Amino acid sequence: MPVMESSERISETVLFNGDVYLGNFKGKLPHGKGKYTWSDGTVYEGDWEEGKLTGKGKVVWLSGATYEGEFCGNYLHGFGTFVGPDRSVYKGSWRMNIQHGFGRKQYRNSDIYEGLWKEGAHEGTGRYAWSNGNMYVGNWKAGNMCGGGVMKWLNGDIFDGFWLNGLRHGSGFYRFSDGSVYFGTWTKGLKDGQGTFYPPGSKQPSLTKWSKGNRKEFLSHSSSFNLEGSRAKHLSAKRSLSERISGFLRSSGQLSRMSMSLEEDWSLGDSAREFSSYDTSGMLSTSSDEGQQDEQDNNNWVHEREYMQGVLIKERMKEGAGLSYKSKQQRKFNAKEAKKKSCVDIFEGHKSYFLMLNLQLGIRYTVGKITPVPMREVRSSDFGERARIRMYFPRKGSQFTPPHYSVDFYWKDYCPMVFRNLREMFKLDAADYMMSICGDDGLRELSSPGKSGSIFFLSHDDRFVIKTARRSELKVLLKMLPSYYDHVKEHENTLITKFFGLHQITLKSGKKVRFVVMGNMFCTELRIHRRYDLKGSSHGRITNKDEIHKSTTLKDRDLSYKFNMDKSLRESLFKQISLDCMFLESQQIIDYSLLLGLHFRAPEHLKSLLEQPDGLHKPENISAADGAISPADSFIPSKGLLLVTHEPSSVSTAPGPHIRGNTLKAYSVGDKEVDLLLPGTGRLRVQLGVNMPAQASHKLLHEDIGSTEIELFEVYDVVLYLGIIDILQEYNAKKKIEHTYKSLRIDPMTISAIEPKLYSKRFINFLETVVFPPEP
Repeated sequence: MPVMESSERISETVLFNGDVYLGNFKGKLPHGKGKYTWSDGTVYEGDWEEGKLTGKGKVVWLSGATYEGEFCGNYLHGFGTFVGPDRSVYKGSWRMNIQHGFGRKQYRNSDIYEGLWKEGAHEGTGRYAWSNGNMYVGNWKAGNMCGGGVMKWLNGDIFDGFWLNGLRHGSGFYRFSDGSVYFGTWTKGLKDGQGTFYPPGSKQPSLTKWSKGNRKEFLSHSSSFNLEGSRAKHLSAKRSLSERISGFLRSSGQLSRMSMSLEEDWSLGDSAREFSSYDTSGMLSTSSDEGQQDEQDNNNWVHEREYMQGVLIKERMKEGAGLSYKSKQQRKFNAKEAKKKSCVDIFEGHKSYFLMLNLQLGIRYTVGKITPVPMREVRSSDFGERARIRMYFPRKGSQFTPPHYSVDFYWKDYCPMVFRNLREMFKLDAADYMMSICGDDGLRELSSPGKSGSIFFLSHDDRFVIKTARRSELKVLLKMLPSYYDHVKEHENTLITKFFGLHQITLKSGKKVRFVVMGNMFCTELRIHRRYDLKGSSHGRITNKDEIHKSTTLKDRDLSYKFNMDKSLRESLFKQISLDCMFLESQQIIDYSLLLGLHFRAPEHLKSLLEQPDGLHKPENISAADGAISPADSFIPSKGLLLVTHEPSSVSTAPGPHIRGNTLKAYSVGDKEVDLLLPGTGRLRVQLGVNMPAQASHKLLHEDIGSTEIELFEVYDVVLYLGIIDILQEYNAKKKIEHTYKSLRIDPMTISAIEPKLYSKRFINFLETVVFPPEP
């Protein structure tokens, strides 16, 4: 006859450590309703299940803190309300003792956060209202404002744009209470880069259109150096709490420490609460003054400005309200113009959308097909036009392809095994590659076709550029691919463009569009303030000032800087440039360029000109005498750039979209491998063409004299990003000289420059003597 476990009602048990339990049992374990009193005065009353807190209940700590809600397996788990000893109140979802899910917290100073939580921190969408009347609605990560969001201050100022770690970071617009608006970019709370200021009363671009369109169009060009610190703390607290709350009789001594562990949980750094302690009501007083100051200006003028880490370095007034926005709209894809010059005039009114969709479908199919194939060395049969995967994608789908919303098309993937091995050499994960290009966020078409009629797409994470290619360019790449493969395999520091794939789409009508997938050189951790395409030529190599905007790639005659860098870094740079040019000579390639990106660091002597940063003031209860660092000091370091001995554990070693190679050695630190230290920003690994520090000397051009542009300084620190691009133009001696001059935009006086060997010689000489001159 089976023995039935007895259930006792209102039985009281006194444990050896002084804890007391009064309630129902199942065998020797609490089960049902019960009350547990710890020797330190903490009390739990509620549901139990076989010795564990499970169901609904209430805990009261000696400090006065309480929790009432759902439990599971000795964890606060489900929905509940916690009132802290400071009388702060959280009401919402919990997971294993940590706030997780949707919840609302009112802090002791009456600030309120309502939104999503993850591992005890604000993460996802949420609204934070400060007791002083300021409010933020938008995205959060690890307890900080991060992503798109809108901040509204009590004085009526509004910022709508991107954030990182609680500071403005990325593109956005700031609308002042007086009606003026500034469109631009920020880096760590400081205006950084080009923007446009519209005075009060002027005709301004639609803010609604910006919010819907440009938020998706613009991405911040930096990465977080430590977003996970807060999360790690919370995970540590969670483990501590789960260890302290366990079974009834086996570890009742640990149960007695439940109060202490929960209160520790609430003392962990809550960044929103810390943020709320700042005097945010005045955080943009300087910017507000700026708006009022410009109110008297003529409403038919707008101010085109450029900032470097909060320092205004250029300003130009431009006539015509809304001109900057209008010109931006005009730079977008124009269907009529494309019919004359674009090679993709095949999709009627929706050409670029269908093109993008077909491209994603094809890449997803071929990368998925080739990835499972065992890795092997490439063979001669893997190269050439006949080495390809060909597939038909009917709109209704087939046995091998999914249905889709584009037009029927044929897909061709050239040299799939070669490009698969190249992606492996570049340490590019196949899944990451597909997600970047084929993910739900899709691709972004760049503002306008190039001069050749090519259309450019950018992956949503900025890692890859996809360019439509002419038939001649496809032939050049296929012809040079065996040598290119050997070159990048032998020279891991090569500056030549990374190629990740070569594809073709063919419609039933027979029209074809070809694509080449490349790494984006300017997917960097620091913001790129200037971009230059340098060929070492003067003929046609200048940009019309009216056409310049913040993303314009400038040319040779626009360059007014010379760059001095560490002796060893410079030697490494030109050693590789020479090797790469020798390779291009061997392939009869001409008309290539050095693509140069500059990130400026504001120098020490400009501190006095620094605006109040668009960030946070320090807490009122901390004075400078207490050793607090002011926002200006924290953002503008005493030395803008420092080379320090390389420490692999302190920097990211993940391969970038356009870099591949070792850490460089610097002469200034004893010819040791180095990292670039940017005080107040982070530490970056120095590689060839990536994170290379230099000193830029500004060279005043004659045409600048008397212009409305204002240059405030001449010498400052920069970080360089560079690579060799446009390598698909093959020399053809049979072309007419006039046509060659026109297509290559080469000065007619330098006739010999059209030959590959002499082109590379002139190219290197220009870089060595003009752009990167040796130290005197």
